[in-house]
Amino acid sequence: MIGLAVLWGKYKNHARVRNVLDPIKLKAPVFGSLFQKIALSRFTRNLGTMIHAGVPILQALDIVADTTGNVVIARAVKDVEVSVRRGESLAGPLVNHPVFPAMVVQMMAVGEDTGALDQMLHKISDFYDAEVQATTEALTSLIEPLMIAVVGAMVGAMIIALYMPIFKIFDLIK
Repeated sequence: MIGLAVLWGKYKNHARVRNVLDPIKLKAPVFGSLFQKIALSRFTRNLGTMIHAGVPILQALDIVADTTGNVVIARAVKDVEVSVRRGESLAGPLVNHPVFPAMVVQMMAVGEDTGALDQMLHKISDFYDAEVQATTEALTSLIEPLMIAVVGAMVGAMIIALYMPIFKIFDLIK
């Protein structure tokens, strides 16, 4: 176990490991949507902050791609950056990447059309922050009964382990 922990600490940020694990994290049954919401929140908040600060869009996309915390979203942002460099809109190329929900694409398109992209990105980020909070609370409420059952099973196993020798002694006495 200690060896695995050391290896994980050493290799978890390597490109080959991230290329394998990040798509799996996004497709995980319970936690996949949570990981996606966290990464989208990071992406939209960082991009909105950079645009609000006056950073050029291409430079902002380049920087934000590295801060999402997920290789799949980083690749999608790099593809969007290439498309924007060719003169396309920001929201248009996002449709081609399934990691971006339709709501994000539509809200970014509206923000781009109205000239308030930074404000729209912050609204998207606030929405996903609230979604992450709600999902985390729901998962916590689901995990509590499981933890109670596990602790109960451990206590029951200890009690059985303590009383078994006493029962064996009674059998030997008879």
